[in-house]
Amino acid sequence: MWDLAGKALILVENLSVPFDRRVWQESTALRDAGWEVHVICPRGAKRDTEAYAEIDGIRIHRYPLRAATGGPLGYLKEYGSALWHTYRLARRVGRVDVVHACNPPDLFFLVARAMRRRGARFVFDQHDLVPELYLSRFSRGEDFLYRAVCRMERATYRAADVVIATNESYRQVALSRGGKSPDKVFVVRSAPAIERFHEVEPDESLKKGKPYLLCYLGVMGPQDGVDYALRALAKLRDEQGRTDWHAAFVGGGDTFDAMVELSRELGLEDSVDFTGRIPDEDLVRYLSSADVCLSPDPLNPLNDVSTMNKVMEYMAMARPIVSFELREARVSAGEAAVYAPANDESEFAKLISLLLDDPDERRRMGELGQARVRGPLSWEHSRKALIAAYDSAVE
Repeated sequence: MWDLAGKALILVENLSVPFDRRVWQESTALRDAGWEVHVICPRGAKRDTEAYAEIDGIRIHRYPLRAATGGPLGYLKEYGSALWHTYRLARRVGRVDVVHACNPPDLFFLVARAMRRRGARFVFDQHDLVPELYLSRFSRGEDFLYRAVCRMERATYRAADVVIATNESYRQVALSRGGKSPDKVFVVRSAPAIERFHEVEPDESLKKGKPYLLCYLGVMGPQDGVDYALRALAKLRDEQGRTDWHAAFVGGGDTFDAMVELSRELGLEDSVDFTGRIPDEDLVRYLSSADVCLSPDPLNPLNDVSTMNKVMEYMAMARPIVSFELREARVSAGEAAVYAPANDESEFAKLISLLLDDPDERRRMGELGQARVRGPLSWEHSRKALIAAYDSAVE
């Protein structure tokens, strides 16, 4: 370990910081290891709104960004604006020892390349597989834009001195598709902050007079499966004959309004609440009150190999999970979840019903999940891998 490790610049586009929990954990871990840490990110809409903030020793530089609308072309406009602002602020930060770029988009290698002329090393923190994200989100097939994002990913891999992968599936992509050396790819799993996710006294009022509460936590985008969850709940009512539950969907995203409308079309408006994004104290109140948590991400090229933050957070709160059959869902949750055949909403509903009828199994699953998050999947293991990645980058 070093006395003064150096100056690191973290680039992130899809969330503000410290709201982006993974980036915040990485930033504080690097600070504790002796790094001077700067972060460039977009401003938030309701939080993280200042252009500059220094929080717990982390220097955060934020820029205005309008979220994409209108499909792929909207994302090109968003990402172009983000790239320009990031380059502008990076010049203001000045010389750094490491540029640490989180994707999407796979465009920050351009900033890193410019800063390498002054001695910076480039760490690529691959949060998403952008080609798979494109296929899963837009259903346009391998068209011109798909080929373009593949080229950007290849260019990012080539430029990177070190790659950080969120799980073993992503690591294998970096080795195969990215052609990286095994000693230059490190797995830094996302892990919930235990101090943030702690059980509190259940709030029975959230169940709206029903015996059971079902809970979804997370982003609501086209690939996140909230529509699958809602249709499964309709089948829980119609096929399983159960009306002894209330459901809460916590979070926001591109499809939030569409999901509220879908709940009305399915006749679920009296059985489902959509909270939007809520403070942490309300979040843990919902999760502490939940009997079963939902992870309805459908099988697609991205979801099958991605680690879902909500699964890790449900486990931290000792909650049993119903998921579709996905490769990395099983790696994360193990026996803390039950798995419906991919995209089978009727089986998803049946598994919810079975868990509602088995409190001992719910308790067992919750305890297993919590032990995994506090043990082999804890942030402490990821923190050590992150520091090892930086050691490798600057050696």
